[in-house]
Amino acid sequence: MKYAVVIEKGPTSYGAHVPDLPGCFAAAETREEVCTLIRDAIDLYIEALEEDGLPVPEANSYELVE
Repeated sequence: MKYAVVIEKGPTSYGAHVPDLPGCFAAAETREEVCTLIRDAIDLYIEALEEDGLPVPEANSYELVE
């Protein structure tokens, strides 16, 4: 399953969150680092849900391509 990730650039760092996974976020000094960290965060988020016997949310976000 592929989840949309929102990456935002701040004055001194980057932040990323996953709209379909509430509370799943990451922050880092570089875009490359935040991309790595958000992938890890998604994996850990899903792993925690599965360990607790909770359903994994479907991906409901879509990419707009023009």
